[in-house]
Amino acid sequence: MKPLELCSQICICLQDDERTGYVGHLSKKERRRINSGISKRIMVSWKGIYFILFLFAGSFFGSIFMLGPILPLMFINLSWYRWISSRLVAMWLTLPVALLETMFGVKVVITGDAFVPGERSVIIMNHRTRVDWMFLWNCLMRYSYLRLEKICLKSSLKSVPGFGWAMQVAAFIFIHRKWKDDKSHFEDMVDYFCAIHEPLQLLIFPEGTDLTENNKARSNDFAEKNGLQKYEYVLHPRTTGFTFVVDRLRERRNLDAVHDITVAYPYNIPQTEKHLLLGDFPKEIHFHVHRYPVDTLPTSKEDLQLWCHKRWEEKEERLRSFYQGEKNFHFTGQSTVPPCKSELRVLVVKLLSILYWALFCSAMCLLIYLYSPVRWYFIISIVFFVLQERIFGGLEIIELACYRFLHKHPHLNSKKNE
Repeated sequence: MKPLELCSQICICLQDDERTGYVGHLSKKERRRINSGISKRIMVSWKGIYFILFLFAGSFFGSIFMLGPILPLMFINLSWYRWISSRLVAMWLTLPVALLETMFGVKVVITGDAFVPGERSVIIMNHRTRVDWMFLWNCLMRYSYLRLEKICLKSSLKSVPGFGWAMQVAAFIFIHRKWKDDKSHFEDMVDYFCAIHEPLQLLIFPEGTDLTENNKARSNDFAEKNGLQKYEYVLHPRTTGFTFVVDRLRERRNLDAVHDITVAYPYNIPQTEKHLLLGDFPKEIHFHVHRYPVDTLPTSKEDLQLWCHKRWEEKEERLRSFYQGEKNFHFTGQSTVPPCKSELRVLVVKLLSILYWALFCSAMCLLIYLYSPVRWYFIISIVFFVLQERIFGGLEIIELACYRFLHKHPHLNSKKNE
């Protein structure tokens, strides 16, 4: 039962009891306890609503009033467009980090190998919840640069107002989870990043979906049919996309390392966006990082697939020790990684992020209310973002087309793998 439904039913019961005289039989202490529980549930749910609305307002107004004005630059100078847009999107990526840690008390613990700031890498991570990709920003904000991150996400997310628009501008890679449909797009996007010498840290979830009982059952059915080990804490990875991206980046000398990250939640696990909406934020998030330099990776496709499966076997054992032990990764013998940015610097960035986005969203609402030209720009921008996605498939597709036109290339790569 949802907290708000529970609260309303308790209130109705108390009102009915008051009419029947039963409430008089409750002690003052019991009544205070019930009222305290109701208030706590309402407070927790409002935290979640505040979190989601603040993030939505930032992405919505940011897409229209910050990213919208630079879109024409795409048709003039792609290098400048990508340089500016990556940094503007990174400004918004600091907001969920700031809210989670500063306002909701989420603690982040990172162990294992250090990131080399600014290096080009593929990040592979177990997909424990549907929002792991957002929590990873808490790690990257300290140990890397958020402007470098690109994420492989399901294609339906690009249609979400605000969030999806910003992801399109950021040139995230949207996939349908069918390799026959995704291969050509993967190829175009990766080749484009290499062609414009865009350093990136590409986050891939080889499992393809989050860990739920149904998904785990399907994964274990697959394991039983193929004579593989059954997993409790991870799903069997799909290695096709991972091996393709690593090989492609390595061929074009745009890869320095693979970061294998294991994420774990020692206390509560917010499985979906709904849990965040209800205020169920994780008390702690633990990331364990293994860095593999590109020259240590297997060279053949088959060996790279086996290498990925081996990493997932290690994750299963690591997570079993985590959850059945002291719920930390200190048993690995690797101490906490020192961040490349001081905690004071991170704190200042978080506070400035909350202040900036609160003032920015308020100012944009005021401008829309006061000035007719701003209202017209606001409406036209919304129509543009919706129509371009339906007609052309998204801003990242338009960006690819602009590159082909400006450089007279019908395709980014000279030879397609059929």
